[in-house]
Amino acid sequence: MIRLRTLLLSLLLASPFASALADEYADTIKQFRDADGKATLFRDSYGYAVFPTIGKGGLVVGAAHGSGRVYVKGKYVGDASMTQLTVGPQLGGQAYSQIIFFQNKRAFDEFTGGNFEFGAQASAVAITAAAEAQATSGGAGVGASGTPSHATTASHYRDGIAVFTITKGGLMVEASLGGQKFSYRAKQASLARGQL
Repeated sequence: MIRLRTLLLSLLLASPFASALADEYADTIKQFRDADGKATLFRDSYGYAVFPTIGKGGLVVGAAHGSGRVYVKGKYVGDASMTQLTVGPQLGGQAYSQIIFFQNKRAFDEFTGGNFEFGAQASAVAITAAAEAQATSGGAGVGASGTPSHATTASHYRDGIAVFTITKGGLMVEASLGGQKFSYRAKQASLARGQL
């Protein structure tokens, strides 16, 4: 009886945090949908990984970290985490949201199959001013328009992956994705671990 009460109390106390976390993901997805205009990438991609907040900072040596969720056709299927360590000219700190689209199952399987890492030349399309975005494309091979009304994201994937970021705050003189390493844990594994 005491265990049941403890469990119920724990669930009751945790539900506002779970709700806030779910809202954070929903809000981030909405921002990217608004920037995508007709949301073609959400509609046409096999799946995507959403990172509501990635914190990054550096002074010669830099580091970044963020936690995210992975979706297939809009359904939450697992959790991901990102870490990055960089060495070289850099100064400052930054927080940003990031979304990674998977064009097909092969790209999704590559991301979720182990320790996925972006190469040194990878970069993202930076979306500024939230939904009324102007976008600039980098070496990831993803194009975007520079219209003031919204960012029309072209479905130009590189190796089946397209990456977009929205800066939340801070100033950083280095914006490369190179060295970002991702780990993935399927939702079933997450639930089983929580039940132990």
